Amino acid sequence: MVRLKTKFVCQGCGATYSKWSGKCEQCGEWNTLLEQEITSTGTSAIARSDGKVLKPQSINSISAGDDKTRIKTGFADLDCVLGGGILPASVLFLAGQPGIGKSTLLLQVCSHVAETAPVLYVSGEESAGQVKLRAQRIARGHSEDLSFVSSTSADDIAATIRSGLYKLVVVDSIQTLGLAEISSAPGTVSQVTNSGNVIIRAAKASNVAVVIVGHVTKEGTLAGPKVLEHLVDVVLNFEGDRYGGFKTLRAAKNRFGSTNELAIYEMGENGLNSVANPSEALLAERQNTDGSIVLATIEGIRPILVEIQALVNTTSFGYPKRTASGFDLNRLNLLVAVLEQRTKLSLNDKDIYLNVVGGLRLNDPAADLAVCMAVASAAGARKLDEKLVVFGEVGLGGEIRSAYAADKRITEAKKLGFTAAIAPKSAVKGSDKFVLPATDLRQALIKYINR
Repeated sequence: MVRLKTKFVCQGCGATYSKWSGKCEQCGEWNTLLEQEITSTGTSAIARSDGKVLKPQSINSISAGDDKTRIKTGFADLDCVLGGGILPASVLFLAGQPGIGKSTLLLQVCSHVAETAPVLYVSGEESAGQVKLRAQRIARGHSEDLSFVSSTSADDIAATIRSGLYKLVVVDSIQTLGLAEISSAPGTVSQVTNSGNVIIRAAKASNVAVVIVGHVTKEGTLAGPKVLEHLVDVVLNFEGDRYGGFKTLRAAKNRFGSTNELAIYEMGENGLNSVANPSEALLAERQNTDGSIVLATIEGIRPILVEIQALVNTTSFGYPKRTASGFDLNRLNLLVAVLEQRTKLSLNDKDIYLNVVGGLRLNDPAADLAVCMAVASAAGARKLDEKLVVFGEVGLGGEIRSAYAADKRITEAKKLGFTAAIAPKSAVKGSDKFVLPATDLRQALIKYINR
């Protein structure tokens, strides 16, 4: 018998090897090499023709899509994240952990768009009955223009897109699709890359907007080859706790708008609902105890007030434990070191637990001062005035540095009834007495915590 020629392809970066090894030399990942059959096409890599001369056109004669041609999703905040809506011929990639609500959100979007234009929902993971059950749970009237098909063939899906019968097509998900010409299993690098490429070319050729659903790895990064992120126009990350709390949707890449916008949702009985005032919802159940600090943060361009909770306890082991939920653990360790060195607060024998209420994950440098004050408040069993908000970046010398969009943070705090804000000196504007300026960490703790 003729022995089939095989190769080993890394499922993380797509590198190929002639024999198996435990570690990929390109990306450094372990146990990612899978055996695949080499398909012979009988063609050479050398071009067989000289090609043809392309016919360019003036840039001024090209018609570009505007806000009137964009497809509205039915969620104002999602339209804002996308730059005004879904642009025809654009390809969106939506990724999130299992069970967070990707399919629910897209079914709600499809239901809204189908009221004015034909929509196709393609599922490779679920049957028609399963999708129908979700549609009934959402409890929203569905138009006859919302169609459904279950398929895992990328060729068939691309042909359906090229038919031009639909204005919006949702593909759930790319990890289940495959091409007949490729022998590897669905979800492998070759299948994901080629299936995505076929669908993207069909969307561009037929002027149809396509939303592709993807998965994430256990580290939280997008699963599959990195080239897929470069091929699509928009990459959306759906984050949050799938068991409760708020869920955030932000754009990691957007060719048609900003990547600074943020949409916040809450799962209800009838699907996902936009949170109109997240600050009020996050602080509704707050109790003013030691270790509780209200932070004025910025998510995208939206100011949000969120509670930072800290718990400090004497350790029972030789090495103190540090745990952070919703905040970078390395940053917490750095801030604890600054507290010990610059304020002489003894924390070397204390376990420190930090929590951001509501399931949000903070990437704002101005959260430093709130975290430090929460830890100091919990360590000293002293409270901060419940009508004070805090924001500001802390340097290694203990100095408090300026924060981005301080005026928006202050406006949001005033709106919710807070009387003052502990903030960097640069946030003081004119004769406004709302800001209580703090120049260094030691001064802020002595003046406002040590009471």
